[in-house]
Amino acid sequence: MEAMQQAVAVLFVLGLLGGTLYWLRSKGAVSFAGKGFGRPANRRMQSIERLPLTAQHSLHLVSVAGRTLLIAVFPGGCSLLGDADLREGRTGNQ
Repeated sequence: MEAMQQAVAVLFVLGLLGGTLYWLRSKGAVSFAGKGFGRPANRRMQSIERLPLTAQHSLHLVSVAGRTLLIAVFPGGCSLLGDADLREGRTGNQ
């Protein structure tokens, strides 16, 4: 019986928390930046594709403010390999 009361109390608190977050979000006081919550049309940076080369090395194709960048990621950091114009199929360094 005591376990049932604790479960009901936890569900009640989580319900209050969810209701409060929903109310604050509807008023514009809270916004969520997690994956899947934002609106892609408002974002200036977007990950287009990731190609893993090894466990610690990968290539990333990223769009930033209309520019498409190819970035190499490795254990010591990252490096900009160049700009990629995907619409015309050209690549080049700038």
